[in-house]
Amino acid sequence: MTAYTRPLAVLPPADASPASDEDWDAPTLLTLPNPRKLTTSIRATAQVFQDPRSAALLDRIRMVAPSDANVLIIGETGTGKELIARHVHDLSRRSGKPFVAVNCGAFSESLVESELFGHEKGAFTGAFSAKTGWFEAANGGTLFLDEIGDLPLSIQVKLLRVLQEREVVRLGSRKSVPIDVRVVAATNVRLQDAVAAGNFREDLFYRLHVVHLALPTLRERPGDILPLARHFIEEYRQRLGYGPVGLDASAEHKLSEHAWPGNIRELENVIHHALLICQHGMLGAEHLHLSSLNIQRRPPEGEARPGATPQQALETVLRDLFNEPNEQLFEQIEDTVMRTAFEFCHRNQVQAAKLLGISRNVLRSRLIKSREITALK
Repeated sequence: MTAYTRPLAVLPPADASPASDEDWDAPTLLTLPNPRKLTTSIRATAQVFQDPRSAALLDRIRMVAPSDANVLIIGETGTGKELIARHVHDLSRRSGKPFVAVNCGAFSESLVESELFGHEKGAFTGAFSAKTGWFEAANGGTLFLDEIGDLPLSIQVKLLRVLQEREVVRLGSRKSVPIDVRVVAATNVRLQDAVAAGNFREDLFYRLHVVHLALPTLRERPGDILPLARHFIEEYRQRLGYGPVGLDASAEHKLSEHAWPGNIRELENVIHHALLICQHGMLGAEHLHLSSLNIQRRPPEGEARPGATPQQALETVLRDLFNEPNEQLFEQIEDTVMRTAFEFCHRNQVQAAKLLGISRNVLRSRLIKSREITALK
């Protein structure tokens, strides 16, 4: 199951002319190895970093990747969690070692222990020979555990021990095997909620949550939509044997306005279908068959009602705060705004200050005062 990420590529727009190439700011592009073999997968096969939120995420990855710290990636299905995990691996000192990706929800509860930790011959019915687990397969490199929240509690206990002791014991064996593996885990649910519900171990959560990478949805980073569309146009028109294909203004507008509930994977499918019905080397709005699916996710208790605008939600929260007299209310609100912007920008002070329209020095002094950072940073 070992796979290797191909080098980063930078692609121009599919309809770019020599004159327009100079004006176009080429984004950084990540792709899975052998993406053509994964066309039936629900995972994203490409990721770009053109939007400011994506650029801030890329900067954070570059900072944390060289360490051996465990990483927890949170994002909706189709946002490119495996691509980010592979990029973390490629930027680490383990880049020349195996990268092993495992979907924790793909195995039955009776088999997941054997898959992760291995088994000896005769350990259970059907174990006709010994088998190494994914931890041993990834030894020296990185193990990507996708959908970590699907692991049964009994396996979570054993996973925690492996992370603490840095050794595995195969099923049916009493001998431990030392391992040197960096774990990158991913989930599309809030593990904090799973912990509160008793479905995920709190100690394992903190063991995995050394570095936290939150992947924005495609609708939250609109600057990535058109670069990704151009990438998929180039990818699929080559597969179909087409000549150059471009996007007209109506198509660009339609793509930019869509909510993309299926994220990058949905965009890829839309472009693929559009190319199949396009006849004249130019994709228009009429070729883009967008999903009308409107996914309404129930917000956690205490959040604004569905359909409320961000401004309306903020006004609702402020009214609640005004009902509770507090002499330091304004200062606390300011601190909350600055800390939230800081986290939103993946703890990048320059990006957060730019987002708020204030100087970095002002932001820095408030973050120090609120003990969000130390004066030495």
